[in-house]
Amino acid sequence: MNPFKRIASQTAIYGLPTIVGRLLNYLLVPIYTRCFSPPEYGTVNEMYAYVSFLLIVLTYGMETALFNFSRLHDDKQKVYSTILACITITSGVFIAGLTIFSQPIADLIRHPEHPEYITWFALILGLDAISAIAFAKLREQNKAKKFAVIKTLNIGVNILFNLFFIVICPKVLHHPNSTFYPFIQKIYSPEIGIGYIFISNLIASVVTLLVQLPSIITASSIFQKGERKIFDFSMLKLILPYALPLLIAGLAGMTNETIDRILLKYLLPSNIALTQVGIYGACYKISIIMTMFWQTFRYAAEPFFFAQAKEKDAKKTYAHVMNYFVIVCMIIFLGTMANLSWIKYFVGKDYRVGLNVVPILLLANFCIGVFFNLSIWYKLSDKTKYGAYLTVFGAAITLIGNFVFIPIYGYMASAWATLACYAAMMVVSYILGNKHYPVNYDLKRFLGYVTLSLILYALSEYFVFESHKVELVMKNSLLLVFVIVVFIFERKNLSVNRNESQNN
Repeated sequence: MNPFKRIASQTAIYGLPTIVGRLLNYLLVPIYTRCFSPPEYGTVNEMYAYVSFLLIVLTYGMETALFNFSRLHDDKQKVYSTILACITITSGVFIAGLTIFSQPIADLIRHPEHPEYITWFALILGLDAISAIAFAKLREQNKAKKFAVIKTLNIGVNILFNLFFIVICPKVLHHPNSTFYPFIQKIYSPEIGIGYIFISNLIASVVTLLVQLPSIITASSIFQKGERKIFDFSMLKLILPYALPLLIAGLAGMTNETIDRILLKYLLPSNIALTQVGIYGACYKISIIMTMFWQTFRYAAEPFFFAQAKEKDAKKTYAHVMNYFVIVCMIIFLGTMANLSWIKYFVGKDYRVGLNVVPILLLANFCIGVFFNLSIWYKLSDKTKYGAYLTVFGAAITLIGNFVFIPIYGYMASAWATLACYAAMMVVSYILGNKHYPVNYDLKRFLGYVTLSLILYALSEYFVFESHKVELVMKNSLLLVFVIVVFIFERKNLSVNRNESQNN
């Protein structure tokens, strides 16, 4: 198989469980927002914000280090066993430390009545860190299908137990005559509430590691052909300097994505903080429609960009890809906003007060998608350090925006800070890219389509219709206007591209 086709197909396989997983977890939101109050769901968002940071800390760049040093060293087995042992030790220390100090930590994050959350998440994070290295090894060995199967199993188990604990168990308890009532009564306690979301995650993490255990033991066996494989400290000394900068970049990137959930809790009065976190977190999920598109696009585009790099018209191709990417994103933006009157039922009634963040966050996710497209300049010119610089730059904007404006505007400040962060990263990346790896992007079309979509959105919000059906028809008519305008302007380009591909 052509190497580029192989990479593309494996990327699709790796990406599928991630995208499907996000979609399925996305579909749990209607259940969460109807079964739990905003403060309860706020706690869920808060806890997983901590998780996103701590998992980066616990893996500390070792996944990427595994790929790099397996490429550079003949003894891949030793590279893997050294990294795996290192992660296992640090994860074990982490689990022990958080378990021992669960109550003080629970007090510190203002959940003194739930130290068990700390213990559960210590186990989840420790197990997931070890699993992350095992997953990285599967990728290094090009075992894409096995990777996808285990990832899908993890997602399936998590969702299954969520449905069991949150939907099925409460219903059975309301029917004492049910055959399953005695069993459910023994294993289920309504007082645990949102804790069952965390328990479901823990069960999924345990199952995932157990499934991986045979391959972990085989791949990292301390015996090979009768010779003892020794943990290599000299190798570790080479690995850590490579891996730790990736930890900094990862933390900066995660700051842009999730720090606002944590800051909302600590910068707002305690009586409204978790409610705002819950509302913001639920409405944020609606904007993930845009995120899911560009992340799906990324799995196909990244290997494509590298494969095209040696082609004569590579930069022209990148410009065309950007153009169509913008078009699709603006259709998603207008389509979501045109149909928000029924999409809003995705979240519970108590959460819909926060729908004003949706257009802001859709545009923010559009900007980060464009930033990804632009990132080819530093990836192809071997200036990847700029990627870290840009991410840290964005993190600074995120932190300043949230710290200054959350006390005044609440979660709306978080939404605007996210847009400011990603928009600034996008603009600065474009300016730097023009200097180091110039691509002749069609800015007139780019800005024209974005401006047109914003004007059409503003028109849709300006006019108020008494009939819900009329409102849907009129707003979707404006979406149709955008599609017609795009077709008129792109028809010539599409014909030219079709002729070029036929000639080639």
